[in-house]
Amino acid sequence: MSQTTWVHRGARVLVRPLVRTAVTPNQITTLRLVTGIAAAAAFTIGQYAWDATGGVLFVLSAFLDRADGELARLAGKISPGGARYDVICDASCNVMAFAGIGIGLSHGSLGAAAVVMGVISAAAVAASIWLADRLEHAGDGITGAAGFDPDDALFIVGPAAWFGALEALLIAAVIGAPLFLVYALWRYRSQRARTTRDQYSR
Repeated sequence: MSQTTWVHRGARVLVRPLVRTAVTPNQITTLRLVTGIAAAAAFTIGQYAWDATGGVLFVLSAFLDRADGELARLAGKISPGGARYDVICDASCNVMAFAGIGIGLSHGSLGAAAVVMGVISAAAVAASIWLADRLEHAGDGITGAAGFDPDDALFIVGPAAWFGALEALLIAAVIGAPLFLVYALWRYRSQRARTTRDQYSR
């Protein structure tokens, strides 16, 4: 994931005053997890007021996901354990959000199919996050353009909730998330193949 996206730049400005305080990156990651759980819980209710609240909480949670890493870099507190905790919380929050959206929409026209769609979307997003993390560690991360990363697309969950478009979002996610997973898997397999070739060529 690039650290020069617009979201990362904004997070960097906001966390800079925390560099010399007792606030740690892991504490921000934990707050990210708590707000992510709260967002998912709000989505399960299936009522507009709760969806809108869930949208606010999800956007806040996603922003905190950028803020913890920026604080870690600025304060010199990057650690393997913190990075693993960040990835686990990131995947967990996104999985719970889409599962929650599916449960909430199951009360409407999609019925039980919404739950299945939510689970498929959630699983594809989680797998994509794991593969993207592996690629980044291998120096072959999936990058975006114009100051945006591919996972910035998840911020659309907020506006979709606020404008009553979660059903359209879920339909798009159940198609788009597996397609992106296929792309990430292809990139991962290609990277592994290159690594193997380089090892044998030495």
